[in-house]
Amino acid sequence: MAIKIRKGDTVQVISGDSRGKTGRVLAVDEVKQRVTVERIKLVKRHTKARRQGMQSGILEKEAWIHLSNVQLYDAKAGRGTRVGMRTLPDGKRERVSKVSGETLSRE
Repeated sequence: MAIKIRKGDTVQVISGDSRGKTGRVLAVDEVKQRVTVERIKLVKRHTKARRQGMQSGILEKEAWIHLSNVQLYDAKAGRGTRVGMRTLPDGKRERVSKVSGETLSRE
């Protein structure tokens, strides 16, 4: 099954501690079907300086979220939406919002 969420898309979290929050997708792992979302599901990592001048301490970074816990955000509808595919007359395919019927932008 093809993943319909891409790097750079805006998504809304639909379950978990961060439910209702929106953010930009930073990375997509197609094999594990997970995404990282900017400033969502932050975890703390205790890091040690590996070389001279490297910062050590407790750093916050984004953790992976399963694809089933996020939906593409439809700005026109103001909420998350399922994604459909539409084939254009020239043979190209585009993503379509199931809520508003609008074409979702390529970013």
